[in-house]
Amino acid sequence: MRVGYFGPEGTFTQEALIEATRGAQLELVPLPTIYDAVMAVHDRSVQRSLVPIENSLEGSVNATLDALAMETEDVRIVGEVVHPIRHCLIARRPLELSEIEVVVSHPQASAQCARFIRSRLPQAQVMAESSTAEAVRTVAGRETRWAALGNRLAAERYGCHVLRAGVEDVPDNETRFVWLAPAGSPPGGPNDSRASLGPWKTAIVFWGVGSEAPGWLVACLSEFAQRDVNLTRIESRPRKQGLGRYMFFADLEGRDDEPHVADGLAGLRDHVEVLRVLGSFPAA
Repeated sequence: MRVGYFGPEGTFTQEALIEATRGAQLELVPLPTIYDAVMAVHDRSVQRSLVPIENSLEGSVNATLDALAMETEDVRIVGEVVHPIRHCLIARRPLELSEIEVVVSHPQASAQCARFIRSRLPQAQVMAESSTAEAVRTVAGRETRWAALGNRLAAERYGCHVLRAGVEDVPDNETRFVWLAPAGSPPGGPNDSRASLGPWKTAIVFWGVGSEAPGWLVACLSEFAQRDVNLTRIESRPRKQGLGRYMFFADLEGRDDEPHVADGLAGLRDHVEVLRVLGSFPAA
């Protein structure tokens, strides 16, 4: 099986993928952006992709939500993986913290280590890269006093030194990743024996005419409350069609074919212009 992931080699996504699929015979395909990882499933160049969707400190990964909602309608979430995030401060050669001039990483990683940067590296400029692995690769290729925030996998892959480990601001830092597959694919990740077990989640996105009216969102969500369907997450994102126009993402407990969930979804359709089920899958 060809499995795509948000790359390059050495990202936390690859680390989570390796941990979740130990023993499976897979061809791992690093992809340069989250958009590319989603669209590789759409184009059928891979059979599964793993992408981050939510971090316990910084919230949702907007690139994933936007790609699923706006770029394709035939890619589904079929499973999820929760993986601990342990950031390391990484450099090409041993350095004292006081020597570091620039810290480079993905903006989410920098935000997750903001307190460490402020208190231990006040002299350093913070620069953004497309991924934590790309940050480590950038540092590895420069004879400068730069450091990156990334993981041990990236440090080993690019021949760098770990200056400090565990520099994240909160020790219980976790990221939720989702398995993506073409619509109609069986649930679960590669070699996932839990696909037939519970509990399950259903992820949806919706928007519609009337969303600016008082009580519209309450009426939408009441369709689930009246049927004892528990929402574990809800948030809005701009539809990119002007101010005040939003789409709403929600995660529900249960499968989309369970009667109380199916009835809630049917009730919601009466209030919205668009309702899409992004996936119904075994919860991590």
